[in-house]
Amino acid sequence: MEKFHEAFGVYGIITKAQQLAVIKKTGGPYRNRYDLPGGTPENGEELQQTLQREIKEETSLSVKRFHQLGITGFRYPWDYQQWHWNQHLCVFNWIDSYTGQIADNVAQFAGQDALGALWLPLDQISLTTCSPLVVKAAQTIIQNGQFDATEQNFTHWTVLTTPVY
Repeated sequence: MEKFHEAFGVYGIITKAQQLAVIKKTGGPYRNRYDLPGGTPENGEELQQTLQREIKEETSLSVKRFHQLGITGFRYPWDYQQWHWNQHLCVFNWIDSYTGQIADNVAQFAGQDALGALWLPLDQISLTTCSPLVVKAAQTIIQNGQFDATEQNFTHWTVLTTPVY
């Protein structure tokens, strides 16, 4: 059996008028695509702290209320260090309320993997331009908040060399 690189993150679904808040991703397997705001907990950080920090860093929005939808995973081929496969486990959260304005450009620092954020219309979301997390979020919005926790396996995944944004 293949050895998988394991990634874990906490993500937020933020909606406005049939649009989804997405980030312009600059690192990892979703590089040069739109991705959901969120990321990996820092040492000792609680999941809600991770959610609030990551959304603030990547979008400039401040999360006020949210609820967890569920956990799912995505598996796909990805050449990274000594691994050839990635397993990305994701905690999805519905952002019930937030304050602030989405930022097209955000502060850059070591570990930052977003250039900024934007509102992406749901009808423009596809795996061609977005991470599987964004596609899952769009499906959840279309299904009136019903989250499907079924894990997804991809036999092919391309890390884009040119940004879609």
